[in-house]
Amino acid sequence: MKIAGHHLRFGFDRFSGLYLWALFIVVFGIWTPDTFLTSVTLHSVATQQALIAMVGLAVLIPLAAGQYDLSVGAVVNLSTILVTVLQVRNGWSMGPAIAAAIAAGVAIGSVNAILVVRLHVNSFIATLAMTSVVTAFISIIAKESQPPPIITTAWTSFTQDKLFGFQLVFFYLLIAAVFLWWLLEHTPVGRYIYATGGNVDAARLSGVRTDKWAALTLVMSSTLCAIVGVFYASLNGPSLTFGSTLLLPAFAAAFLGSTQLKPGRFNVWGTVLAVYVLATGIKGMQLVTEAQWLGDMFNGVALAAAVSFAVWQQRRASSARTLQRDIDEDSDADQPAAVGAAAGHDK
Repeated sequence: MKIAGHHLRFGFDRFSGLYLWALFIVVFGIWTPDTFLTSVTLHSVATQQALIAMVGLAVLIPLAAGQYDLSVGAVVNLSTILVTVLQVRNGWSMGPAIAAAIAAGVAIGSVNAILVVRLHVNSFIATLAMTSVVTAFISIIAKESQPPPIITTAWTSFTQDKLFGFQLVFFYLLIAAVFLWWLLEHTPVGRYIYATGGNVDAARLSGVRTDKWAALTLVMSSTLCAIVGVFYASLNGPSLTFGSTLLLPAFAAAFLGSTQLKPGRFNVWGTVLAVYVLATGIKGMQLVTEAQWLGDMFNGVALAAAVSFAVWQQRRASSARTLQRDIDEDSDADQPAAVGAAAGHDK
């Protein structure tokens, strides 16, 4: 299909998620229409997955720069507990408590950046260690017990008020996704981040300050996770364990998203799509079987499959580039001989 000089490709390699999503809707819509094809299911899936999708976006940002952030779940937990304790036990008002929780996320991201960029600790190890440190701080702040929830109207309305039947937290996801899509795809910041993640040495030789952009992505990731923690505390109350359940589905969404829309590239809308495709499949199976373990299985299989497919795509692209380079080198080698023969013929 061609529109205004541009080819629109709807091949399985780029839009398999959409086709799978449509398949889930059709299959479960026929299988259990009374419970699956309802506005209640639509609104619940949209709301329940909004926070997971935001953490998926938080994971995506450093991945685009070639870094891993395994501390995302711990940061969500810390923010959730901190924003609650400051209001319930310390008597802070809502605004300053939210600001303090987000500032904590910025601080954790900054420490991650120092460890990775300045001290050259592998991001996988650095953020894994930070997870343990943050977990200890959570215990100190919570005083070994989960604080009671905040029950003020302003606090619950912050995420639970509805617009078009969807809770506000879903629209916060859309705002975050649109902003990150614009930042990564339509600004120099995004180009520098992708260049850093694509080939750090080539980017550095081209004048890109790769350390700066890698550090920025780690700070952005923790900041977004702190915001997610605030949303969770408003939506469901404080939790000492919620964040730890987010790591696997967030990475599964980011890697599965890298096979969608722009294959081989971590991208915002692919990640959001992956979250809701997986959530639709899980919800449908749970309605049919009532098995609660399906979520873990879906996410685990999706992560393994997505990473395997991404690695296969990278190898195929690398082989294609190598083959093209060999062809170009052979062509360059043959050209002088052809020129010499032509010159001899002219004589």
